[in-house]
Amino acid sequence: MSTKGRVLVAMSGGVDSSVAAVMLREQGYEVIGITMKTWDYSSSGGKSHKETGCCTLESMNDARQIALKFGFTHFIVDIREEFGDWVIDRFVDEYMAGRTPNPCVLCNTHIKWAALMRRAENLGCDFIATGHYANIRTENGRHIISRGKDHNKDQSYELWGVEQKHLAHTKFPLGQFHKSEIRQFAADYGLLNVANKKDSYEICFVPDNDYRRFLRDRVPGLQEKVEGGLFVDKQGNVVGKHRGYPFYTIGQRRGLHLPMGKPVYVTNIDPDTNTITIGGEEDLVNTVCIAKDINFGKYDSVPDDEMSVIGAIRYNDDGEEGFLTQTDDDEVRIRFPQGRTAITPGQALVCYEGEDVILGGWIKKITEQVPV
Repeated sequence: MSTKGRVLVAMSGGVDSSVAAVMLREQGYEVIGITMKTWDYSSSGGKSHKETGCCTLESMNDARQIALKFGFTHFIVDIREEFGDWVIDRFVDEYMAGRTPNPCVLCNTHIKWAALMRRAENLGCDFIATGHYANIRTENGRHIISRGKDHNKDQSYELWGVEQKHLAHTKFPLGQFHKSEIRQFAADYGLLNVANKKDSYEICFVPDNDYRRFLRDRVPGLQEKVEGGLFVDKQGNVVGKHRGYPFYTIGQRRGLHLPMGKPVYVTNIDPDTNTITIGGEEDLVNTVCIAKDINFGKYDSVPDDEMSVIGAIRYNDDGEEGFLTQTDDDEVRIRFPQGRTAITPGQALVCYEGEDVILGGWIKKITEQVPV
């Protein structure tokens, strides 16, 4: 075994995880590659010929060919049942509850790291590694995730839920590089089958990127149950009918088909009454949100009564200054003095101190609209 230890690398067959595996091998680690089959494209519905991202036969073969080329072991493991129970079922449940889910966070928290750690222990690995653009370090006994050097690709927002016990054995080899550098590394390593592979942005189990179609396929009779709900304005006046509350998200403007004479947006979703409230852009701005199911990062609690942080409320959000208060063991409140637009229940609140992740949690409630 290498003196640096044995590392299990999650390989999707894309350029990032492929370079991560080869980079660690070049650094002197004993690498074992693993590709996790999470979903069948043949059963996902929609345009099933559009096979991109992980879980395709092509991606699995790409990962295996790289392992063969560089002389390390590669496994494919079937975690479809685990993935379906945790990620897909909750994805559907969240939309049915009138919220907008983030399946990548659920996958990282409950599936990817847990599944990797179980396999790593069975294979005698000291570490696990992924191709995420983030950094990790240990300080004062805490394992701290921080933003990747390439802020355009930074994935720290999606990693807030990974537990400390898992972070203790985690490596992010790409954290100090830009995406352009990783593509150049792939070319230098001779990874010609993945060097120019396009990034995948759609949800992996919704390959046609049509979540509404996916919900209709997964929930029998959904369209009939929810069609014909009402659009109302903020005074409660009925202004039209909609296709059903699960098919809309907070902040949505396109596809409302309301002749209001000005742009209007979804400002609230009530699943109990199948009612959607619409308003102007100013009605999307709120100052306070509550997040629950907290996972602490840099600290094991919020150190100050009202701590100054940068709060991100969605992926690819640079964040805004806010003041964080811990209101319960598993709940925090953040106040954004300048307000934030389209704070969305079901998404994650991730709070940063500088580049470091302090904590993350699921947005459950929005309060205190900014006066206009």
